[in-house]
Amino acid sequence: MIWVVAIVLGVGLGLITGGRITNLARLRFRWPWVILAAVAVRAAVLLTPLNRVEGAQYLYVLALAAIVAWTIVHFKLLPGVWLVTVGSALNLLVIVANGGRMPVTPEFATSLARHGTMGQYTIMGSQTHLNLLGDWISLYPVPEVYSVGDLVIALGLAIVAFVSTATPVRIVD
Repeated sequence: MIWVVAIVLGVGLGLITGGRITNLARLRFRWPWVILAAVAVRAAVLLTPLNRVEGAQYLYVLALAAIVAWTIVHFKLLPGVWLVTVGSALNLLVIVANGGRMPVTPEFATSLARHGTMGQYTIMGSQTHLNLLGDWISLYPVPEVYSVGDLVIALGLAIVAFVSTATPVRIVD
C-alpha cells in the first residue's frame, strides 16, 4: 500500500509542478518482462496459498534479487531508482539472513503468532537476525507494518514518479 501511495504522491507532485502524465507513457524500460515477472512472483508468494508451501520463500528471494538487478540496470534512465535498489537490497539482506523469511514484530504478526512462520515471514525475536531491518515500523492509521527497506523503496518510487512526470523522458541505449 505504501508503494502505491508513494507513486501517486510522486505523480501528483510532478503534475502540480507543471509536469505531464504523457511523460510517463514515453518511458522505455530495458527488459520490462523481468520486472513484471519479479513483481508477479512476489505477489503470488504474498497473496496466494503458495505462501503456505515450504520453499516458496525462496521464490520471493529470487524475485527480490531480480528487482535489485533490474533497478541497477535503470540507474541512468530513472533518477531516484537507486533508492529502490538500496531499499530492495536491505530487504533482501534481512530476508536472506533469516533463511528466506522477513522478521515481523510480534505486535503485528497476527496469523504468524499461531504458526511461527508463513511464507516469507517469521516472528521477530532473539532467534532472528538483523531485526532493525525487519518489519516493525507502523505508519498510523495504516494497519500494516513496514521495514526500513520498504520506506526507502517508497521514497525512491516517489522520486522516480515525480521526476518521470515532471521532466521529459530520456531514452537510454
